[in-house]
Amino acid sequence: MKIRFWGVRGSIASPGPRTVKYGGNTTCISVETDGQYQIILDAGTGINVLGQHLLKKLPVKCALFITHTHWDHINGLPFFVPIFIPGNTITVFGAFEPVYKKNIGEILTNQLVYYYFPVREAELKATMRYVTLKERQTVKIGETKVTGILMSHPILDFGYKVEYNGKSMFFTGDHEPPHNIYTPEDEYYKEYEELITQKEQAIIDFISGVDVLICDSSYTTAEYASKKGWGHGTFDSCMELANKANVKNLYFTHHEPMRSDDDIERIYNEIIQTRGNDKVKYFLAQEGLEIDL
Repeated sequence: MKIRFWGVRGSIASPGPRTVKYGGNTTCISVETDGQYQIILDAGTGINVLGQHLLKKLPVKCALFITHTHWDHINGLPFFVPIFIPGNTITVFGAFEPVYKKNIGEILTNQLVYYYFPVREAELKATMRYVTLKERQTVKIGETKVTGILMSHPILDFGYKVEYNGKSMFFTGDHEPPHNIYTPEDEYYKEYEELITQKEQAIIDFISGVDVLICDSSYTTAEYASKKGWGHGTFDSCMELANKANVKNLYFTHHEPMRSDDDIERIYNEIIQTRGNDKVKYFLAQEGLEIDL
């Protein structure tokens, strides 16, 4: 299994001299396994660069798994060059949107209307397929298994586990550890706390022992106080999850767009110095970085 980062920023692309090292593109990760399909997690602006890379070998067959449909995770899709080339096949997987009652295909093709983009979905030359997933539904792509679990975000969000040949990885998408919306004095505080505990344990059990955990670490713990409820995690919450689930390697991603390369490294180094006894190995996600399992 080979994992590669094509975009590691959160919220909005942030190119420029301050972000050259870790990259300014928004979320996109590729996973290569048995070679039948290119597995892609999310279609942020990083998918544009991935698309150009894939043109080296045609036809392109992709299984694209969308964690959720916020802009920074989908707005690279119209610029994914393989969708314009006959003979290519792109199958897009994602969740049903329960508020407006739209499936993944209906949501994504909304980007391809004339007032947003000059090419309509009907004009794409590749074969486009859309599959709406349920939680814990496993998709088999050759010998590879991809399974989603519901995470914690202001929109329905799947984290995906990819398993192949005894190796495994998990990507949280955007994830904020669940917090109690009641105060201890409220009638429903205890009941809600039990639900939170159950949900946290379900995620821990689901990812237990994975070789690689890629986790939303947008904020520091100090920053989180003013951003609670925005749907993102912290460096500390990611490390806590990794240790509880006994994962082998944790990669921090979804870097805050205002952070420079120096800012990211400073925060990382400060935090790592406090975690000397952890068995988990910690890394910063970086555009172009490859992980071989």
